[in-house]
Amino acid sequence: MKKIFIPMMVIAGGAAIYEQSKEHANIWIQIGALVVFMYGMMRLSAATPSKNIENDQDDVY
Repeated sequence: MKKIFIPMMVIAGGAAIYEQSKEHANIWIQIGALVVFMYGMMRLSAATPSKNIENDQDDVY
């Protein structure tokens, strides 16, 4: 799964930075790149387990 989302996020981030550096930047390309980047971050962070997973069960009353 990481093999898909990491390159996708790098490309989206690069496209957003490149578009921002232009004199007349297209706002829709920047918004699209930001949406793709945030979607990739969401998917990657969902796969990361919580470091307090054992403590969560102890806190239940």
